[in-house]
Amino acid sequence: MSRLVPKVKIGLLVVTAAALMAGCSSPTPPASTDTGTAGGSLAMPSSPVTLNLVDVSGDTTIAQPMIEAYMAAYPQYLKNVNFTTGDATQITSKLLAQQQAGTSQIDLVLTGNDALAAGIQAGTWLQLLPAYNDQLGASVATYLPDAQKLLAQADGYALVNDFGDYGPLLEYLPGSLPAPLSTPQQLLDWAKANPGMFEYAEPANSGPGRAFVQGLPYALGDSDPTDPVNGWSKTWDYLSQLGQYITAYPSGTTATMQDLANGSVKIVATTAGWDINARAIGTVPANAEVSAFDNTSWIMDSNFVAVPKGISDSHLAVVLDLFKFMLAPEQQAMAYDDGYMYPGPSVQGVTLDMAPAASQQTIQQFGRAEYDTLLTQYPAVTPLSATNLSTMFSMWDQQIGAGKQK
Repeated sequence: MSRLVPKVKIGLLVVTAAALMAGCSSPTPPASTDTGTAGGSLAMPSSPVTLNLVDVSGDTTIAQPMIEAYMAAYPQYLKNVNFTTGDATQITSKLLAQQQAGTSQIDLVLTGNDALAAGIQAGTWLQLLPAYNDQLGASVATYLPDAQKLLAQADGYALVNDFGDYGPLLEYLPGSLPAPLSTPQQLLDWAKANPGMFEYAEPANSGPGRAFVQGLPYALGDSDPTDPVNGWSKTWDYLSQLGQYITAYPSGTTATMQDLANGSVKIVATTAGWDINARAIGTVPANAEVSAFDNTSWIMDSNFVAVPKGISDSHLAVVLDLFKFMLAPEQQAMAYDDGYMYPGPSVQGVTLDMAPAASQQTIQQFGRAEYDTLLTQYPAVTPLSATNLSTMFSMWDQQIGAGKQK
């Protein structure tokens, strides 16, 4: 998923570990510092390396402080990180082109399950587990139960950095609706009476768009919510009917939030994380309201860290050590951020009071008390498998979005 306003810094600023740890309860346990082998074959480098990172999910704001803290703590291993951003729909072809040419230039990727799924199908990712369980096993064992489910779904090709961002939800401004819409049928009826006033972004490049589409099979009672080919007959019919009253499908969530704020539309698909973050940074009015479908299921979303094939052994050794460091509770406290992946942390033992003061203030000011109840009222489920997610994207593009994507 793509963050509303990615706060990306090109290059890496060297800061003191003490400054980065502000708001955390205790220093992060050290990552591996021995010069033994990783995965039975990889030794830590004798001189610091520079890594190239591409962010296609908007997770830099969360990941960068963790990476900077590692660099400050272990300058003998990591000298610099070059941060760039990319498009989730294009990163797979870019990696394939580099790998086929034998000129791999990217060491790690911050990705959502969209590009992760495409890369798994295309064979662009290095499978980290179980190959490097000696380095990563103890850290991933500390994942929260739902993060463990997302890790399992990644089939060893990526690690979960932060997760949550539960949806689907509908977001609207006060006075736009006489009452919250609590069923898909109510939304369809409203859209028919108000053509062009409901909007969601194309699922392949939008967390809320994916959550909305994947949540419908559960809310509609489809035969198999995990199988978009054989189990979504009600969902595809519903999306087709709803599409008659949708003017266009933006290419990302940002545009939908801007359309909501400027009055171009009255309702957009959202998630808990997008709801909090968009209001916190002022893109959507702070008094915007949300509602959920009755008897819904929450589609979990997450940001992963993945390694493309072709990375050198010296760089891979540092990347594995870095991943281990990023999963320490004190670093995971950074995942509260501005609410973008609400709640955010993926490992056990992380509480809001461990987060930086700015994150604590954001969650306290823009979080919703009803989330404490709402997000436990209905079950949380994993997104579609990599294969089924890619299939769903293609089917949606052909059957629903064709001719209306912008």
